[in-house]
Amino acid sequence: MNYTEFEEKIKYKFKDISLLVEATCHSSYANERRDESIKCSERLEFLGDAVLSVIVSEYLFLTYPDYEEGVLSRLRREAVDSVSLASFARQIGLGDILLLGHGEEQLGGRDRQSNLEDAFEALVAAIYLDGGIEAARAFVLPFAMATAEKTLDEHKLNDPKTKLQEIVQMGGAASPRYIITGESGPDHKKMFECDVLVENNVMGHGSGPSKKEAEKAAAEQALKKYFPDD
Repeated sequence: MNYTEFEEKIKYKFKDISLLVEATCHSSYANERRDESIKCSERLEFLGDAVLSVIVSEYLFLTYPDYEEGVLSRLRREAVDSVSLASFARQIGLGDILLLGHGEEQLGGRDRQSNLEDAFEALVAAIYLDGGIEAARAFVLPFAMATAEKTLDEHKLNDPKTKLQEIVQMGGAASPRYIITGESGPDHKKMFECDVLVENNVMGHGSGPSKKEAEKAAAEQALKKYFPDD
């Protein structure tokens, strides 16, 4: 694949093609050609990491206004972790156009997770510098949206609070409220009691060794009222 074919694949045409070349230049390639003063992708990787974080954070913040910070952080973490970024890179064939040193090429560097992750970050920065934040957002969001939705689906299965919130919102009600109603025991062995309210009605009660665990238990009890056969 050449650069023109790659641009067609990602649906973005660079005004300054040197930015794409720099984004795909591994340090091993630049080191073998020091006399040519070739720029490797490392500085772009630094910028791309920040651009990715801003774009994904903004998307999650606006798309899921009722989700707590912890859920949003998990969704962002899954969307921009090394496994996800390397997967995004593979989807667009980014490894095919990497400029690698001879040794790195021989060691399978085109499909190395760290190389693909770094190259994807650099590519995001290159698009951002070439076309601005809107161009970068248009490129990043399809990947981030798919990953966030997948993670959210998995998270709902394991997090009763998130699942309860989704069910309640589907019914048109406000988000559940959790109220710690009591605590007991010594400091090293506390037990907390919690009620979860939906539209000011107590839907569940739970207890646990931490406030979060008590809230989780309350949500689990509330879910049994929505799904009594589960």
